[in-house]
Amino acid sequence: MAQLLLTHIRGLTIVTPWLLYLLSADALLSFLLPFKLFFPNTVYNLSSRIASSVWRWIQIIFQSLNGAVITTSGDPLPYGESAIVVANHIGWSDFYMIQALAIRSGMLGRCRWFAKIQLRMVPFLGWGLWAMGFPLVSRNWGKDKGELERVFSGITARKWPTWLISFSEATRFTPKKYLESKKWCTDHKKPQPEHLLYPRTKGFVTTVQHLRKAPHVKAVYDMTIAYQRGGEWQRAPTMWETLSLPQISREQQKGGAGYKFHVHARRFPLEELPYDDEGLAKWLEERWVEKGQWLEEKRTEWADASS
Repeated sequence: MAQLLLTHIRGLTIVTPWLLYLLSADALLSFLLPFKLFFPNTVYNLSSRIASSVWRWIQIIFQSLNGAVITTSGDPLPYGESAIVVANHIGWSDFYMIQALAIRSGMLGRCRWFAKIQLRMVPFLGWGLWAMGFPLVSRNWGKDKGELERVFSGITARKWPTWLISFSEATRFTPKKYLESKKWCTDHKKPQPEHLLYPRTKGFVTTVQHLRKAPHVKAVYDMTIAYQRGGEWQRAPTMWETLSLPQISREQQKGGAGYKFHVHARRFPLEELPYDDEGLAKWLEERWVEKGQWLEEKRTEWADASS
């Protein structure tokens, strides 16, 4: 109990300065929102710098102060390249996995994530995301058409560098949702990927078809995220654990085990993807089946290593 209390105190000590900085950053981003209409390029670039400082700080907390070890594999990602990024979704710590590769590629401040439209009404936080050019969507792609055109127009017409990131399953993986996905795939005669939910394809198809018009967007990055803690496969830490738990990747005392973090990246040139909507949907489905196969290989590898 005393050790747990010390961990919480340590976490609060580390996180409080970052939270205060986050609030000031959100306030500054909100202040920039009215100027976006008149100075869109300046606001985009300035908001990217602000965001980079916020995200780099939290990455330092996770990796440097709390000792998270993120291992990577797959294709090298060119420095400074704009891309569409798709990934599986397990927990809060997924953001750290993707940001680790974004830092390596010089694109941390250029990350733009698909987020829920309800955030637009949250003072400061939602306004800041809006100013930055986050796509704030309802997941009803008919209703989201205007919002997507707003986001895509800056990337295509103004050639804004970006990583446009989405979790294509549209929700976090849970055993219950996996069973629901299996039933849906059976009913609709679709392949069920291992360790994953069947991906939502409409958003991906819309994004690719729009960003083909942006010549600087060169590729789709497919990122597969894997976790393990002790013998628990795909056990991701909670948000608070990522911010407070010391030596999070080391074997812990009193029977606890450290977390393993891994992200596998694949790069697909945009010009090699199908040009029709049906073909793009099938392409994403095939990637998810391959991701599931890779995850099973990783699960077996880690299980063999711990036995």
